[in-house]
Amino acid sequence: MRLSREVKTGILAIGAILLFIFGYSYLKGTNLLEKNRTFFVKYKNVEGLAQGAPVNINGLKVGKVQKIDFANSKGNLVVEFTVERDFEFSKNSIVRIYSAGLIGGKSVGIFPIYDQSGLAVSGDTLSGEVQPGMLDEFSETLAPLGQKLEATLGVVDSLLISFTDIIDEKTRTDLKQAISNLSVATKNFGSLSGKADELLGRNGEKLDRTFTNLDNTAANFSKLSDSLAQIELGQMVQNLEDATTGLKEVVSKVNSKEGSVGKLLNDDAVYENLEGATRQLEELLQDLKLNPKRYVHFSVFGKRDKGYQEPEDPEK
Repeated sequence: MRLSREVKTGILAIGAILLFIFGYSYLKGTNLLEKNRTFFVKYKNVEGLAQGAPVNINGLKVGKVQKIDFANSKGNLVVEFTVERDFEFSKNSIVRIYSAGLIGGKSVGIFPIYDQSGLAVSGDTLSGEVQPGMLDEFSETLAPLGQKLEATLGVVDSLLISFTDIIDEKTRTDLKQAISNLSVATKNFGSLSGKADELLGRNGEKLDRTFTNLDNTAANFSKLSDSLAQIELGQMVQNLEDATTGLKEVVSKVNSKEGSVGKLLNDDAVYENLEGATRQLEELLQDLKLNPKRYVHFSVFGKRDKGYQEPEDPEK
């Protein structure tokens, strides 16, 4: 039986269409030759889950999201996904949307639960949850810190306003002048430090000799201290006490009119005799000065002695 050209063209067109549909489905990750199970899950918010997102069980990809659409007029969403593997789980298993990474997008994970509710079959609607992402948890953690930071910024703002009120034009001028004076003082200190370094450089040898002399003086003082430590202070104190006792005895004898010194100091008669002898000695010296010939005779031919003549009183 020979086919007409029109039949051949129709068969070729149908084959091309089927091949296109099969290739397109294969490129989207759906193998039309495999029998997949289809499940549904409802969410209030899919948190950015996209069509074609992978479906995992314990981290292993077992399917993908086929469709996301509105479930009702209230805005709830229903997610349709397929499971390609023959892994069984119960109807009470949880289908959770979670973040695969910071930039990896959202994925769907099936957390199997094995109980007496029966195995899930294609077409069942499972329970869904949304796991907060890392950024969400981070935002929740930072929320109290943000409130505290906002309160702190308010306090800082109030402080800045108060500081602005306090720092008027005159105060700012004074602060500028103070900073300028501080800069000048810093420069002067730097100059003084340079001069001190120069002075120390010029007199380094003298300073070395001075410190050497101080070391020698300290050593000599140490030796002197050792010598003083070796002196018998007890014997010295005893000798000093004996000398004091002897001096007390001498003073006591002087006060008691015993001996020549005691009589000289305390006996009026001795004092008067000494005073008379002194006066006579003075008169003798005066007469000797006025009449030397009376006491010294020298003559070649000889002379007769004129005898003693009482001298005149110089006070008359």
